[in-house]
Amino acid sequence: MTDVKEDTSTTTRNALSARELEWAKNSPELLAKHKETNGDIVRTRFPPEPNGYLHIGHAKSMNMNFSLAFEKLNVPMENRRTIFRYDDTNPDAETKEYIDSLKRDVAWLGWTPERTTYSSDNFVKLHDLAVQLIKKGLAYCCDMTKLEMEVQRELAMKRVSAKSSGKDPDDEYPIPSPDVLPGRNRDTSIERNLEIFDKMKRGIYDEGTWTLRLKMDFESANPNMYDLVAYRIKFTSHPHAGKGWCIYPAYDFTHGICDSLEQIDYSICTLEFETRREPYYWILWALDMFRPNVYEMSRLNCQYTVLSKRRLLKLVNANYVRGWDDPRMPTISGLRRRGYTKEIVNKFCNDLGATRASNVIEYEKLANTARTCLSETSQRAMVALDPIEITISNWKEHEGTTLTFSVQNSPTDDSLGEHSITLTSTLYIDSSDFRLEDSEEYYGLAPNKAVGIKYHGGNIICDKVIQDNGKVKKLICRLDNAEDRPKPKTWISWVPSDGIRCEVRVYNHLFTVAEPSDLWEEELNPESEIVYADAIIDPSVSELVDASKLDKWQSNAALQFERMGYFVVDLDTTWSHEKKEGKLVFNRTVSLREEIAIKKLSKKEEETNAARKAKQAADKAAKEARMKIEPKDLFRLSEEYKGKYSKFDEKTGLPTHDAEGTALTKSATKKLAKEQKKHAQVLAKFNAAAAK
Repeated sequence: MTDVKEDTSTTTRNALSARELEWAKNSPELLAKHKETNGDIVRTRFPPEPNGYLHIGHAKSMNMNFSLAFEKLNVPMENRRTIFRYDDTNPDAETKEYIDSLKRDVAWLGWTPERTTYSSDNFVKLHDLAVQLIKKGLAYCCDMTKLEMEVQRELAMKRVSAKSSGKDPDDEYPIPSPDVLPGRNRDTSIERNLEIFDKMKRGIYDEGTWTLRLKMDFESANPNMYDLVAYRIKFTSHPHAGKGWCIYPAYDFTHGICDSLEQIDYSICTLEFETRREPYYWILWALDMFRPNVYEMSRLNCQYTVLSKRRLLKLVNANYVRGWDDPRMPTISGLRRRGYTKEIVNKFCNDLGATRASNVIEYEKLANTARTCLSETSQRAMVALDPIEITISNWKEHEGTTLTFSVQNSPTDDSLGEHSITLTSTLYIDSSDFRLEDSEEYYGLAPNKAVGIKYHGGNIICDKVIQDNGKVKKLICRLDNAEDRPKPKTWISWVPSDGIRCEVRVYNHLFTVAEPSDLWEEELNPESEIVYADAIIDPSVSELVDASKLDKWQSNAALQFERMGYFVVDLDTTWSHEKKEGKLVFNRTVSLREEIAIKKLSKKEEETNAARKAKQAADKAAKEARMKIEPKDLFRLSEEYKGKYSKFDEKTGLPTHDAEGTALTKSATKKLAKEQKKHAQVLAKFNAAAAK
């Protein structure tokens, strides 16, 4: 981590302009006042917006703000402070449910903030500071529509781009009217602006009619300096502040001011906010307020999931998942319900560290962290997910032998104790341990084949198979005699006749591709949740999984199902150990590291996997090829558009006629222009990342 002064030596990396550096400087008076307030304290903040549930990306941010940043700065433990702030300036998207969930997740992960604050608690101060900017001539009320602002912004961008290329912007992109750029309201008098802003505050104007904008710089290379909106009208009750306001400050206006008011030393955010550093400092400069140091780190992106709140909300609202705490969700509550503990999540984030390099983390890294942590604390138990009943035909011959066995709950930790398991004339095995047709590479049970029974020490031989509509329902087997016992190739797990019926939910990747695209809804994995509604588990877990011991907001009992993976008791469980009744539900947290696929893949499954890998490779190649195409040439050179258009605008590169020579409609042209703009933005990010 570096402070602002150190950043001056790496201006290429941080894209700091000379004037931004000037705005970022604190006067001696501001520094002295800050030192008087903070002393030796170093303060960071964690400021999520309560417009959804926290996810694994927020866990990384928490780890940075509550711990790692101080480690990098060598701050003594006694001088570390972190504020947990609700960045609650958009009442349309924020709810009490989200507010409560954020507080709960921060506490669950073990972080203790210095204090909890709300941006909305500063609404009066923020309003008064906005009035100060109006009086300074640095803010004005604007009645331009959202579409008019977009046109204004695009024109400003084109003119700046032309100028930077050595062209005359007035020739390339002339301003049609000063009402467009810089805008019809920009030179309104201070008195008139104060009058309009007061009427906005009193609710006299309708939503969408007026905003308060900052008088910044339309000639800047940074579009975030194009007169940002500081206030907008919203007739929405606020979940924390109540009904007292009908104008609300925007994020860009609020964020830096709250940092300054709370005496933050380091404002740490993700790289997508890097271009907002300039307006951050401009606002504090304009108000002569203390400027914290700003540091951007790469955002956490994880394979086979999405972290966009918009997409997560769509997953919930479209019922693709059970809710925000669905074990397939990357939310903190989803991870908790799946069986990930705070130790797992925090260790994973700590191991990642903080870097500016953008990358996508393999999901397997999180899974491996879970395996490492759970292997030391999980009690073992045997389970049959898809049970096949076995009747021992020669049971009477073995009644005199010891058929109750003591089993260690953990082979590595004696403190976890032991339990007993009893073999009777009826037992259950998982269907994955039986095949109708044997083969050399298969070690499980098959007709006329002997395999070892775990803990018993002997072999079991299948003599008869009973089927129902082609499905194996029951096996008639016999136990071998000790004197003629061959050494088995494998030992299979089993569940005794008094096993508990339960539901087991096996979770896989939420998506079929490692990096979901814009077509992410089509890439959802139909087998992300496989439910075994009639599984059977070792009865020794009865007390451990009692519903009365479950805590919705804490980590619950973790078990290792032998040869199956690590599982956790789900919140849907109603099982009573005392009454020996109720529903018992388990979620798979993660498979075993040493897990070996017992079932051989079918030819169709192999073909599907091969096709999926080929598609992923093709998509990656297409994406890389697309990143080599300039926006103006997108529709001429991109594979997805080849042959679709016959004529193009020479200046913009936009298609004007389709392949048959028919002129495109205005609506079609507008859509293509949006696609071209989107490509330009993606290309800019790609090139910026490559340059770093």
